[in-house]
Order: sequence, then C-alpha cells, then structure tokens
Amino acid sequence: MVLSHAASDSDVSVHSTFASRYVRTSLPRFKMPENSIPKEAAYQIINDELMLDGNPRLNLASFVTTWMEPECDKLIMSSINKNYVDMDEYPVTTELQNRCVNMIAHLFNAPLGETETAVGVGTVGSSEAIMLAGLAFKRKWQNKRKAEGKPFDKPNIVTGANVQVCWEKFARYFEVELKEVKLSEGYYVMDPEKAVEMVDENTICVAAILGSTLNGEFEDVKLLNDLLVIKNKETGWDTPIHVDAASGGFIAPFLYPELEWDFRLPLVKSINVSGHKYGLVYAGIGWVVWRNKEDLPEELIFHINYLGADQPTFTLNFSKGSSQVIAQYYQLIRLGHEGYRNVMENCRENMVVLREGLEKTGRFNIVSKDEGVPLVAFSLKDSSSHTEFEISDMIRRYGWIVPAYTMPPNAQHITVLRVVIREDFSRTLAERLVIDIEKVMRELDELPSRKSEANGDNLMVTVKKSDMEKQREVINGWKKFVSDRKKTNGIC
Repeated sequence: MVLSHAASDSDVSVHSTFASRYVRTSLPRFKMPENSIPKEAAYQIINDELMLDGNPRLNLASFVTTWMEPECDKLIMSSINKNYVDMDEYPVTTELQNRCVNMIAHLFNAPLGETETAVGVGTVGSSEAIMLAGLAFKRKWQNKRKAEGKPFDKPNIVTGANVQVCWEKFARYFEVELKEVKLSEGYYVMDPEKAVEMVDENTICVAAILGSTLNGEFEDVKLLNDLLVIKNKETGWDTPIHVDAASGGFIAPFLYPELEWDFRLPLVKSINVSGHKYGLVYAGIGWVVWRNKEDLPEELIFHINYLGADQPTFTLNFSKGSSQVIAQYYQLIRLGHEGYRNVMENCRENMVVLREGLEKTGRFNIVSKDEGVPLVAFSLKDSSSHTEFEISDMIRRYGWIVPAYTMPPNAQHITVLRVVIREDFSRTLAERLVIDIEKVMRELDELPSRKSEANGDNLMVTVKKSDMEKQREVINGWKKFVSDRKKTNGIC
C-alpha cells in the first residue's frame, strides 16, 4: 500500500511564495499578526509594496546620495551590526570617526597645530549637527551673561528666511527666538547688511547658509564677517557666526577654493556639513566641527563608563549604526581631493547642460546661480496658462520627481521648480529630462487654458483640469445620473 503525505498550508517546501496562502490573505496593517509567516513570504510582501516607491536615482528633489561604489556597499553591510557608541568595543570604528573629523576640519581650514586634534563629532545628519552647534552657542552666551550679571532668558538667533526647517526646530525646541531676514524678488538669500542690523546683545550667533535649499546660492559669509567685526567693535559684543554648509561644505573647497567662508574668517566658530549630501554617503551621516575647544562648553559633554571605559559623548541620540561613518572614511581616502574635485566638476557641467537645455525652450526663467550648489531652479516665464505645480505633477508620469514650491516671505508669490544634480545624474539623463519637460509643456498647451475674465463685479475663472480630474468628473456625473434615475423610479 502506498503511503501519501498531505502538505499543510505552512509547508513552504511544497508551495512557491506566490502559490502560498500568504499572498492571498491580507496582513493587518497597524497591528502585529498573531502568527508567524515564512521568511520568503515576508520578504516578498514587503518587496512588492516597495516597488511602488519612486526610483531614488530619478528623485531630483533630494540632495541625498543615492549611489555608492559596490566596494563601499560591502563595507556598509559588513559593519551594519556595529553600534557607533560602543567605543571601547569598536575602537577602530571610533578611530575612523576621529580621522573623518580631522580631515573635515582641515578641509575647512581650522587653525590646528601639527599635533592638535580637531573638535567635532559625527551625527545622523545636519539637523542634529545644527542642534548641537546651536546648544553650544546658547550655553556659551548664557555663561557670559551670567558672569556679567545680565539677563540670559531671551536668546535669539539671526538667519535668512531661506533656512532649512531644522533651524526653526532648534529655535522652537530649545526656546530661542528666530529672527529672520526676509527675502525679496530676485534676492533669495540672507542680506548680510540686514542681518547685522538685526543683531542685538541677546544674539547668540548669526547663521549663514553655504548653499541655500531654495536655489543653491552661497550666502556672502565674508561680507557678513566683516560687517559683524565692525559692529562687535562698536558695541563691545562678540557675536559669532555659524556656517550651515550642509549642501555646500563638500563643494566649495573643490570648486571655489579661493572663496572665504570657513575658519579663515575669525568670527566663524562652527560649521556643519552633511556627509550624506555632497560628502557622497548614503543617508544618515552629518558632521559638526568647532574652531577650537573653547567654542564647545565642557559642561555639554557627558562622560559615561558603563560600556567598558570612560567615553565622552556630545550627541542628541545615543545608539546608531557605524556603517555611515565607515562609508564616509572610505570616500575621503578613496577619492581624495582629486576625486572630489572631479565629481563636483562633473556635477557642475551637467548642471550647465540642463540649464542651457531649459533656456533653449524659451519657456523658463533660471532662478539659481552659476556659483553654488549644482542645481537648476527655474520658473515659468508665463504662468497664465499653466503653473509650475502642474509641471511637477505631470513630469512624474515619466518617472521624474521634480519638486515645485513657493519662496519664503517676502517672495512667496514666486514659484519655482528645482532639479538637484547629484553624482549619479549623467549628461544623458539631463538631456532626457529636458525632452520630457518639453513633452509636458506641449501636453499642457493642448489643455484648456486657465483664464480670468472680469464680468462686472463677478470674476469668472476657468481652471485647467488634469486627465485624472476630468475622469473623476465624468464618473461622478454618471453616478449622479444613475442616482437621480433611481429616485425617479422609486427604488431605494
């Protein structure tokens, strides 16, 4: 007699993933399931959902690195289980972090002696780096005010209205007034003269941006420093400068080495930079370095010994992975000055290709500057028929993610599109993007124009609808028609 064996639903050796019950049964979205599922099924379910994400390479909204060499990918995976804060257990990783801090400090012309080590720390990004730098400024200002017997409860910081949201977070979380220099049409960065005018005895620092998020432009840190030196002499204050070089810190030293924005200027006390932007590392690494030890108050540094040895720490978080620190060290020694210079020059050349291609269409004004972060910010010359937001929406059909946004006060009536040129954005892709934008413009031209007509006291506005909106309108019309027929026939 032949004995047979009936396979159970959980026998994954019999069923392939797509033939199993796991792809036919929905999992709870917001509660942990009661039962386990095979690893292959778990992987496939997640992988299938992730296919609906955008393509990181075509995400032109982001400054963050989306490609690294396979050798670095291997290093990342081999160190993904190391906790960055376990310095005694992973002394080599700690040493690599210290090397990175010193390399970056020297890149920014920190006044270090031959045997002197730099003061700085790795962070999860520039947001944490800015929080730490801001805390150092606030504490140093408070200590001075206390020693002078003056009030220390109303600190403020002066920035441009173009700052990234992390500055607003710092101000709100740590109770510091944010004094913003408003923008104006055609001038989308902080005006140094207006910034210095806003400085008072409660100003803990002035924050300058090396590479505005809005249009990539470098603010004039040299002029800010010179004006602030004069004001400090006149008032007896010693208001310092922090440079937010999140985007531009790994660009300026290689493309514009003569530009004075860093520790060559005496009032620049700290600088942050994003390793995961033009430092060419995947998301999750930033750096902040100080001019010297005196600029980081000792009371902000904690010392712990429960991981095996006395360890100083100055971070907002505690545990985090070591992979990005190791990846940053790989890029610094792999590329060196020559490699970084080549990458940044390529980015700038591809930026020019894209900018010239857009200019040739005759449709756009270029808002970004030639000197700055390699990006192209542009707006429509004529927005009476269609808007930048429509272009952003329609270009997604070709796979591109290109953001549209309005400028901050007092230039909020200006809307721009922005394309960030990263290392993996080639000349071929730049040319392809221009072709696809031209296609979108032709499609928009064929749609009904948005018109405004003054009719006495009434304003009649016809707004152009997208294909999706028109489809929804037809469906809703039929639903209403069927519903009305049912009511007429007395059917409920």
